[in-house]
Amino acid sequence: MAQAASKVGGQLVYAIGDIHGCYGLMKDLLARIAADSAEHARGRRPVLVFLGDYVDRGPHSAQVMEALVWLQRRRDLDIHFLKGNHEQGLLEFMDEPERGAPWLGFGGAETLGAYGVQPPPEASPEALRAARDELLERMPASHLKLLLQLETLVVIGDYAFVHAGIRPGTPLEAQSENDLLWMRRGFVDQPGPFPKIIVHGHTWLGEQPQLMEHRLGLDTGAYATGVLTAARLEDGEVAILQARRSDVWAPAQPEAATA
Repeated sequence: MAQAASKVGGQLVYAIGDIHGCYGLMKDLLARIAADSAEHARGRRPVLVFLGDYVDRGPHSAQVMEALVWLQRRRDLDIHFLKGNHEQGLLEFMDEPERGAPWLGFGGAETLGAYGVQPPPEASPEALRAARDELLERMPASHLKLLLQLETLVVIGDYAFVHAGIRPGTPLEAQSENDLLWMRRGFVDQPGPFPKIIVHGHTWLGEQPQLMEHRLGLDTGAYATGVLTAARLEDGEVAILQARRSDVWAPAQPEAATA
């Protein structure tokens, strides 16, 4: 596989897949990463790249966001937080709540509940605005600030980190935000090569990551499978770390290329 010869400039990099409000799994995986980095760091400051989709679907989005804020303050880690399509949906709901009914239907209702906001029983403009206003009252400013600072693309050595994917044939610097957050068909069904090895979330097929020659898919459907996945990337090496729990909240319906 191409990863065997791929470089990260001598760094120790961990990429973390889609969390989706699964706070317990996130804690477990971060503990595994801490133990793993203690063994492999050898004086290096670990780089953590979170691939987006921190909120929605699972029950503890607010706790996940608070943990990310805490991690952001760590000086012993170099951290990148990518924006996922679910964070984009949340931000759009805040800006234009009248158009937020679709977001509520694909996980936003759980995020409102995590912040102590009752999801509106009807999708009227008035009810949606009232839910948005209550969410803004209850959400800590630090959470909103982090949401507004999320990145869409990070390049480290031979790897490019995005939430969903890239549009093949388009240079990395010319990729649209919409494709970086939503791309599925036209990316995961393409063999590559791509400008870099693409490390992404967004599309899951089951409990195992998708380790392909030209892409690493690290979303393993944590909210449905109870499995949260990370990859350790070093020069010439890829290793997988996972946290597992049995308390899942949704039936396993893979978000595959045909979804």
